[in-house]
Amino acid sequence: MFKIDRRLIQNFDWVTFATVIVISLIGIMTVFSATRQPGQAAQSPLFIKQAMWLLVGLVGLIAFMSFDYIWLSRISIPVYITGLVFLLIVLIAGKTGMGAQRWISLGPIAFQPSEFFKLIFIIMLSQYLSLLRGGIGMLQLLRTFFIIAFIPFILLVKQPDLGTAIVVFIIFFSMLLAKGLQRKALVLIVILGLVSLPFLGNIMWTGLKDYQKNRLIAFVDPEADPSGIGYHINQSKIAVGSGEVLGKGFLKGTQGPFRFLPERHTDFIFAVFAEEWGFAGSVVLLMLYLLLIMRGLDTVRKAKDEFGMMLAAGITIMFSVYFFVNIGMTLGIMPVVGIPLPFMSYGGTALLSNFISAGVLINVRTRRFTLFY
Repeated sequence: MFKIDRRLIQNFDWVTFATVIVISLIGIMTVFSATRQPGQAAQSPLFIKQAMWLLVGLVGLIAFMSFDYIWLSRISIPVYITGLVFLLIVLIAGKTGMGAQRWISLGPIAFQPSEFFKLIFIIMLSQYLSLLRGGIGMLQLLRTFFIIAFIPFILLVKQPDLGTAIVVFIIFFSMLLAKGLQRKALVLIVILGLVSLPFLGNIMWTGLKDYQKNRLIAFVDPEADPSGIGYHINQSKIAVGSGEVLGKGFLKGTQGPFRFLPERHTDFIFAVFAEEWGFAGSVVLLMLYLLLIMRGLDTVRKAKDEFGMMLAAGITIMFSVYFFVNIGMTLGIMPVVGIPLPFMSYGGTALLSNFISAGVLINVRTRRFTLFY
């Protein structure tokens, strides 16, 4: 007869679970406010779709926290290969939108494989690093990069999905640091990075699309073309600043519903939230994200094995990068690279992948003790 170990219930991570639910509900409210059409009876259905994806995400979270996460290590290779195949399919027969070929259409449903691939990449890299013993030297670093990170990085850049490619790159090196890089390897990487930066920068600039170049120009000088390439950043700053201390109030913002702010329900959703809830509300939201990140770091510390530790570290790093980069984009202190705000920005694929990732994180913490069978 199937029997549930009581420790699974006693050690369930209610903090992470409640935090992602609260942030997601705030996100649905903000999507509704950002996409509403003042003075019109018919309203945008996007917030309803986001709510439906939230329910699907809950199912995904429950599913991925219901089995021992060690099974993820056993299927890491076939899942990783499947993820690469989907990235390749995107390049061959993917759906194009907003200047990039990132989606696969299955009838009425379109999904973005790169959103799921981030977690797949973390699982594969966690399994690989958990098998290594001792500090990672330069040779081992290069071998790991070319075996696991090189091919997906190239596939993501070719879509182009520069934002996800950068996130994968940061996750890769951050997890290596968490595993333990030898000092000589770390020093050599820093030196090589500084020396090759001008050459790599020139190569990357040549390969960028025009809209990507415009985003970098707008970051360096938003006033270079305030009605064109700098418009996103300027309008985002206006929205955040106009919220002042207490905000204008829910459904009283103007930048989103009156279409002054582009991508108001996706990349720049925090600007809409800040306009309506002000500095005080923004601090509360930022504290929720900080709680999620700190809880993830504590899970890394308490994981029962190295695979679980690396898994929790990778997911926490992913959430942290997305959070800091998106907020930085909104405030104009980082270039616009198309990175959504986790659990808040509109997008079914992103929300589902985030909930699954949170489910894995909860799984690691719930099973931080040793189970006996």
